[in-house]
Amino acid sequence: MTADVFLLYGTRAQERPPVRLTAGKLTADLADGNLRSIHYDGIEVLRAISYLVRDRDWGTYSPEIADLRIEQGDDRFDVAYLARCAGPGETKLVIDVRIKGVQDRLDFEAEAVTVTGFETNRCGFCILHPIVGVAGSPATVEHVDGRIVATRFPDVIEPWQPFKDMRAISHEVVPDVTAECRMEGDTFEMEDQRNWSDASYKTYVRPLALPWPYRISASQPVRQKTSLVIRDTRHSARRSAPVASGGAIKLELGERTGTMPDIGMIVTPEEADATLSAKSVLSEIAPRELLFHFDPDAGHDAEALKNFAAIAAVHRGRSTLEIALACKSSPASEAAEIARQMQLAAFKPDAILISPSVDRQSTPPGSQWPDCPPLEEVYAAARAAFPGMRIGGGMLSYFTELNRKRVPAGEIDFVSHCTNPIVHAADDLSVMQTLEALPFITRSVRAIYGDKPYRIGPSTIPMRQNPYGSRTMDNSSGARIPMANRDPRHNGRFAGAFALGYAIRVLDAGLECLTLSALTGPFGLIAGPDEPTEQGGRRPLFNTARILSTLAGASWQECISSSPSEILSFVARDAAGAKLHIVNLTSGERSVDYRASGKELLLAPFATAALPLPD
Repeated sequence: MTADVFLLYGTRAQERPPVRLTAGKLTADLADGNLRSIHYDGIEVLRAISYLVRDRDWGTYSPEIADLRIEQGDDRFDVAYLARCAGPGETKLVIDVRIKGVQDRLDFEAEAVTVTGFETNRCGFCILHPIVGVAGSPATVEHVDGRIVATRFPDVIEPWQPFKDMRAISHEVVPDVTAECRMEGDTFEMEDQRNWSDASYKTYVRPLALPWPYRISASQPVRQKTSLVIRDTRHSARRSAPVASGGAIKLELGERTGTMPDIGMIVTPEEADATLSAKSVLSEIAPRELLFHFDPDAGHDAEALKNFAAIAAVHRGRSTLEIALACKSSPASEAAEIARQMQLAAFKPDAILISPSVDRQSTPPGSQWPDCPPLEEVYAAARAAFPGMRIGGGMLSYFTELNRKRVPAGEIDFVSHCTNPIVHAADDLSVMQTLEALPFITRSVRAIYGDKPYRIGPSTIPMRQNPYGSRTMDNSSGARIPMANRDPRHNGRFAGAFALGYAIRVLDAGLECLTLSALTGPFGLIAGPDEPTEQGGRRPLFNTARILSTLAGASWQECISSSPSEILSFVARDAAGAKLHIVNLTSGERSVDYRASGKELLLAPFATAALPLPD
């Protein structure tokens, strides 16, 4: 391992490169026993076919792969292996896998067996359809009772499952090329994974309306099979347009314009002392907004508010208090008590973002909604307790929860939610691909809330709270795991590139504020003493946050990339002139050609650049 790997990812552990499987025009990447990037004739058909086992907190097992055998020919491939999962106590699960590909068909079979019994929330296939080029397009769904329905993939994000009781789904990949995905061994349904910022529609086994966790009985095999069938009726002379490879990625100025959002920073009571100690660094970044988190159920009290007041006193911008209201008594009395503590602490933020604490936990389809006061009552209590302050609502968790429990827009001054890129998968490719889903999320919010002032964040690679289980996953080893409260890539250039890509993808939303980090701690711009960095304690994300903060209020103009999964960019104009801001979202060097800059630029892995442009 080289030092460069650590600088890129914050860890010296590298992902194993996938094995490319080829059968004529059909290709797929085999990674950790599952299939990724399934293409036909150079066009992505499916994003993934995976056999996944999840625990009672929806954490995903990383099984041990044994007896792996791969055979390849010009027009076929065969894969076989055993996957072993070790559950709580002495429980074990073994999955026998067979994968076969020919020129127009792919079969993925699995048989799971346990001799001890095995508890799980889900055990079986997940099939991911991509969203780019697929969202809103026609689809045909075959149900388990034999009904065949002509429908469409959702365009605006569906809060609940768009398709249930599925046996198969087919869609047109390109004209005269159709892909059918058929699932056997259980009942499948689809969820719109864009809710969680995944860049996919996910078809998964076992309906969520059934109880979970459930137990796989000892010595009772569970067999499933997923098949992808390609029907290509084109004349032999017709082929898909070749996929461009190599050469410079071209950037062209687009027509969309707008104003850069303010940049915020989250401050928790646990990090308040460290934040105050780093006040000079805070002034250097100069975020327009500080978002102070307050949760009485977590023991936050008047002392936390005093610390917030001290930080606000050295901050030149605005501040918002984010309240997770306990709702154990009346919202009016709880809000009034927080207001009393704020007055004693001499803490007067500019705005209040308030949400019932219970709404941070997800209510999946088929589950009973927990007891909660009407949101109108919560917002009325906030207005009474905090007169003269803007009152915001939404969710302190993710867009998923906001989409499923839509807050009354007329009762609030702004709407807010967060996102997290490691809810379902945490490999490097999946994390970067979540950026593709962000425009769909913001467009869906605008479809619900119109021109209501809109904020996003804090949205970081590590997960601050798990709405889908009892805890976030501890990650002392610095692995790439879903739902982790620490992520090694937050220390590397990966995080800086991800954050700039995030900001670019949400420019069109007209946000008033975007929060992508804290100053200190596991979500911070400053690393701990035991975390080596490039710049003496400052994570690479620091530069991205400082640049974006400097650009707050500037005008932006879109820049269209010939390969947006690799290179994103925009032009910002302020009193100092115009600059082209570019980010490389990949682990390899990329050559970029932008005619207005007068030069071709070679960008290093996960690098950012700002090029002055002529008037």
